[in-house]
Amino acid sequence: MTKILIIDDERAIRNTLREILEYENFIVEDVDNGPDGIEKIKSQDFDLVLCDIKMNKVDGMEVLSQGLLHKPDLPFIMISGYGTVQTAVEASKMGAFDFISKPPDLNRLLITVRNALERKNLITESKVLRQKVTKTREILGKSVGIQKIKETIERVAPTDARVLITGANGSGKELVARWLHEKSNRSAAPLVEVNCAAIPSELIESELFGHEKGSFTSAVKQRIGKFEQANGGTLFLDEIGDMSLSAQAKVLRALQENKITRVGGEKEIEVDVRVIAATNKDLQKEMENGNFRMDLYHRISVILINVPQLSERVEDIPFLAQHFCEEICTEYGIPVKNITEDAMVALKTLPWTGNVRELHNLVERLIILSDRMITEADVSNYANPQLTQHASSNGNNAPISLISNFDRYQSFQQYKEASEKEFIRYKLEKNNWNVSKTADEIDIQRSHLYSKIEKYSLKRNV
Repeated sequence: MTKILIIDDERAIRNTLREILEYENFIVEDVDNGPDGIEKIKSQDFDLVLCDIKMNKVDGMEVLSQGLLHKPDLPFIMISGYGTVQTAVEASKMGAFDFISKPPDLNRLLITVRNALERKNLITESKVLRQKVTKTREILGKSVGIQKIKETIERVAPTDARVLITGANGSGKELVARWLHEKSNRSAAPLVEVNCAAIPSELIESELFGHEKGSFTSAVKQRIGKFEQANGGTLFLDEIGDMSLSAQAKVLRALQENKITRVGGEKEIEVDVRVIAATNKDLQKEMENGNFRMDLYHRISVILINVPQLSERVEDIPFLAQHFCEEICTEYGIPVKNITEDAMVALKTLPWTGNVRELHNLVERLIILSDRMITEADVSNYANPQLTQHASSNGNNAPISLISNFDRYQSFQQYKEASEKEFIRYKLEKNNWNVSKTADEIDIQRSHLYSKIEKYSLKRNV
């Protein structure tokens, strides 16, 4: 049932409010001073507080301030016998839901109480839905390497230590970063992600630090950078090994001084950010080649976490495959398909150059194209086009996944488009969705590649 706290130093007012609210079937507690009210707010869960403004010891404004500090979503209705517009405005600015004058009008009081409770319920529902939508995937696996990563996260997350996550593309570096944030003291603040490989070198500084209007040709308005957006939270610098040396110098300064300067600006802006970085490159070699600053490396690598490739933890493949199968079938609203033991063995023998991301994609493909049971033959037939296996029985060099399914295509154009889609998906995955790099590698214009991505509804898997 709904629980309401009344804080007022006038017994007559407290009794009147209690009678009205209890008649409406609310549970009511009351105290006659601010300090006791603050303690009750700290120690108990209330759905609403009715608080007098003028009281001895501690006034209602201080109770409001302290109460919202401990329970930010708790609605306050302020009451006073000396009500003025200025007082009401001040209370609203401090976070009060509404303001009513003494003696309270019965109808006005009940309407305000109901509106305040309804707003609180909406806030609660919104938070629950947001958690469901943005829920971070579990780190799945029982191998020694995965268990070590989980233990490290538990130890490191509550601190502000900077973390460098290393590992191949698709191995799960981003997931480790998300859990470091989720389990940190900054989890209520934002986690801001920057893919350093996907941003052209001439724009990376503007992306990280923001820019002032007119600082360069296309700077038509002021922009807030990722460091400022992440203030109080966590900044995840994915593929930091691809960051330009000039941007590295500015990031180093930001980490040293906790201050940034926007591009084209002169004002120093203080930032409180925890930096987590990730890379698929060998930064030791990058430093030897002069592509990465040694001083920045030592700043970001207080804690090192290496995420093993899927081929290094094959014992996790059956567990991961079954989990993905259940998850994807649920999303599609179809009965969960079983994966046979022979199919599991076949999955374990694949090279998995795309790691966990590739496994997820293949399981989704198997669910769509196979019958009720996923068999060893299905794994062979629908394995990724980039695998070096070929259909020896056909005596040519076409990948198995395209050769074995000619009946699925009604025309040569359909077959060409299916092949093109898989080819582009593979190249994007290989280059960690760096569109510029992929366009150069397959020798087409970047705008043309964007059109293909949109045409085939290609999306990066998290």
